[in-house]
Amino acid sequence: MNIFERTAIIIIFIFGGYLYGLKYKFVAEGVITGLLFGIIAVFIEARLRKVSFGSILGGLLGLSIGLISANLLLLPLRYAITDEMRLLSSFVSSAILGYGGLFVGLQRGKNLTIPAIMRLFKGQELEEDIKLLDTSVIIDGRIADVIEAGFLEGTFIIPQFILQELQYIADSPDPMRRTKGRRGLDVLHRVQKMSNIKVRIVEEDFPKIKEVDAKLIALARLLNAKVITNDFNLNKVAQLQGVSVLNINELSNVLKPVVLPGETLNLFIVKEGKEYNQGVAYLDDGTMVVIENARKLIGKNVEVVVTSVLQTTAGRMIFAKPKEDE
Repeated sequence: MNIFERTAIIIIFIFGGYLYGLKYKFVAEGVITGLLFGIIAVFIEARLRKVSFGSILGGLLGLSIGLISANLLLLPLRYAITDEMRLLSSFVSSAILGYGGLFVGLQRGKNLTIPAIMRLFKGQELEEDIKLLDTSVIIDGRIADVIEAGFLEGTFIIPQFILQELQYIADSPDPMRRTKGRRGLDVLHRVQKMSNIKVRIVEEDFPKIKEVDAKLIALARLLNAKVITNDFNLNKVAQLQGVSVLNINELSNVLKPVVLPGETLNLFIVKEGKEYNQGVAYLDDGTMVVIENARKLIGKNVEVVVTSVLQTTAGRMIFAKPKEDE
């Protein structure tokens, strides 16, 4: 809702307050009351936009159960206490149980979606901790090792449109793309066989949305799920739309061993660096190490001393120099 629509709503409330005040001879009070109700309505609308459908439904359901429970608790006492005590007890119990039910409903209703409600009516279990797998992370393959190691659990959803994209890549005339597509399908078969997780393929699609990444974000918002990916752009777009993202590349960077300035490493220098007289080596995790005064040492194992560590968006670079230079 834009600013013009919100202004129109406030004007309608003010006009309604004016008509009500005109009828009962308090025009100024009616206009002010209409203005206040209009501002409250716009504020509530803005807040509800940030709340999921499941939270709203769960909150209403919890509030209803709380109020009903409060009245049922007072039912045996309706003839044993005075009217004043009954009124006070009803107010206190309704306030406490109603608020408690509302709070619990808001928290527990986060995973409540229309598809989940349909599955609930069919007698299926309501799923929590749902994760969607992106094409890039399936082809990458490391997700299977992470799941197998027990670091991820819950229900893993594979949309039909992701499977179609994988099949399209696997049937590509380009040998490299074809290899990647088939690798992705092999990874999915491996994940499906794991016993510590649930894997489910869903048919939900969004015909009006053409891009696969946009469909994935829409499905994640519908199911209140997290997206697992290693696509930098998808990561940013999903976060902008309020979708939680688990990025495998970020996990890999976090798990890389810590190297501190002054630490000694034994490395094999594989090639020449970009700058004069530099050599380049790599750690076991693929981190590049740039070594000063090492051009003559290419093809040899050398003990080096770390001089500095540089963290960039692309990863980490380590600078060092041969220990003999010390």
